[in-house]
Amino acid sequence: MLTKDQLLQTIKDLPETFSFDDLLDRILLLQKIEVGMEQSNSQQTLTTDQAKEKLKKWLK
Repeated sequence: MLTKDQLLQTIKDLPETFSFDDLLDRILLLQKIEVGMEQSNSQQTLTTDQAKEKLKKWLK
């Protein structure tokens, strides 16, 4: 889960003028990274071979 501090820092890191889409893209990226880290920490990951098998139909 994201914290207020993370969101505030993200806003501070944006240029002086930015679009709502830019802000939303950054927030979504942060959220996806957080989810990935949580999954990694709780061993909810796949090996490379498992990932290749799941993605086989798209990686031809």
